[in-house]
Amino acid sequence: MPLTDKQQLMMDFIETYTIDRGFPPTIRDIQEGCKISSTSVVDYNLRILERGGLLKRSREISRGIELTRRKRSDSIQVPVLGPISAGNPLMVAPIDIRTLDSDDHVAVPEEIINQHREIVAFNVKGQSMINAHIDDGDVVILSLTREIADGDIVAAWLKTDDEITLKRYFKEGDQIRLQPENDEMEPIIVNAADVEIHGKVVYLMRGY
Repeated sequence: MPLTDKQQLMMDFIETYTIDRGFPPTIRDIQEGCKISSTSVVDYNLRILERGGLLKRSREISRGIELTRRKRSDSIQVPVLGPISAGNPLMVAPIDIRTLDSDDHVAVPEEIINQHREIVAFNVKGQSMINAHIDDGDVVILSLTREIADGDIVAAWLKTDDEITLKRYFKEGDQIRLQPENDEMEPIIVNAADVEIHGKVVYLMRGY
């Protein structure tokens, strides 16, 4: 479908924002980033783009925008290695993510692949990260890096319990605080020696 200059600007902004941050913008982000007069004008044009099949929207969440066609890059298939808990930790056998294989894959923008040496995908189970806009049924893309900073969202394996969970990471002395992004849930505090970080979230794909 032919696009107006404003609609093309919005499409470019959504793609750039999503690639740079790993999650899509809100309507307010689009309004401010594209210098559009009001959020209602943004919503009007998003509806046109949605009807034209250029994006999908989930109106139940603030960042529920996903482009269905990408202008700047191809996609690469990334293996989905199974579920990861965003709730109570999920019991698993001791694992080395790099040795796992899967018949299930998702298409990830090539820019994300190029920014990280090794990436894998997991299906999110639970709602402990909803304030970070990660919901049950979403797919998170993890970079298998050991370079973790406070505030990163990580896949943490709790070695003493053989459990894996998706939480925000904070190192506090000889302990690690695994902080949920849900006001109704408490953090998990563990000794640093009892937790192993398998990677950090670098991209989010909506599950709707």
